[in-house]
Amino acid sequence: MAADYLHDEQRRWLQQQARSFRWRTQWPTVLLMVAVYGGWFATLYFWQTLGLTAATLLLIWFTTWYMSFQHELIHGHPTRWPRVNQLLGTLPLAVWYPYGLYRDSHLKHHRNDHLTHPEEDPETYYFSARRWQQLTPFQRRWVRVRNTFPGRLLIAPAWDIMQTLRGMWKAVVHREWASIGMWLLHITLLVVLLRWMQAQQFPIGWYLLGVTYPALSLTKVRSFLEHRYAEVPAARSAINEAGLVWRLLFLNLNYHSVHHHLPAVPWFALRQVYQHDKHGWLKNNHQFWVAGYGEGWRRYFLLAVPVEVHPEQQSEIRHEFSRCAANVCDQPAGCRCAVADPLVAACQTRH
Repeated sequence: MAADYLHDEQRRWLQQQARSFRWRTQWPTVLLMVAVYGGWFATLYFWQTLGLTAATLLLIWFTTWYMSFQHELIHGHPTRWPRVNQLLGTLPLAVWYPYGLYRDSHLKHHRNDHLTHPEEDPETYYFSARRWQQLTPFQRRWVRVRNTFPGRLLIAPAWDIMQTLRGMWKAVVHREWASIGMWLLHITLLVVLLRWMQAQQFPIGWYLLGVTYPALSLTKVRSFLEHRYAEVPAARSAINEAGLVWRLLFLNLNYHSVHHHLPAVPWFALRQVYQHDKHGWLKNNHQFWVAGYGEGWRRYFLLAVPVEVHPEQQSEIRHEFSRCAANVCDQPAGCRCAVADPLVAACQTRH
């Protein structure tokens, strides 16, 4: 992904930073890798001494940290060789998806001009107009529940797991050999990992339910208020003033607008880059600023984030509703042309 500098002075400053010992050697990322792998394996090896509760909490932290580390590998750290980085992140500690599929999907997400678009951005929560109309009223209610803060933690991980497994089945049916190869490698490594876990007498079912699912839920805390639709692509990614623990766990991805503009900047420098020109970054993303991850809990504990039909496609639904109101629906008895359930009811009443 190409860098998108705020101005020439920032470009020159970043080039100077890139020549520093820390950036050239990437020692913070190497140290992070040692901490993640060492902590994960040590926790499992000594889990009976630690006790199940303490081991579970530590494993949730290290598994979430590992997913953040995988994200760093995707963007070219700690080495300049993608195959080496892939090798460092292929072990399926997070269980549910192959590294290669995550890499390909996430790099597609980084096309900023298409950010949030349901047919172009694989990480968006928006729906296309066509897909939204295909949902039943019950499904739409579940989408709105998922768009609350508790819903993202409790429902969204299961939703993602089902979509990932559906993608695996689709790859098999359509003979997508590259994807099939990624899944075969992933499953093979996963079997080896789970066999070792079994040898340590750690309950595998508990690891899947009590460790990896909460770890996925923590990633949903990070992404909850991370993106929004805006006409200007630069205004679609947030700056989140998160606390130290969250910044460490998510490797400074709370400075998400910075990351989307400068994806090659290593995690340990994102905060420094942001602080170097706070005013410039907030002006650039149209003041899309969040006061820490607690804001999602405070504002959206019961209220759903309005992420349903993508705003650019809402006009299509309005057009369909106008056809319905004019009594020209193809199937008036089962009219589903409206953007919201009350309008559907009104349309059906008219007919």
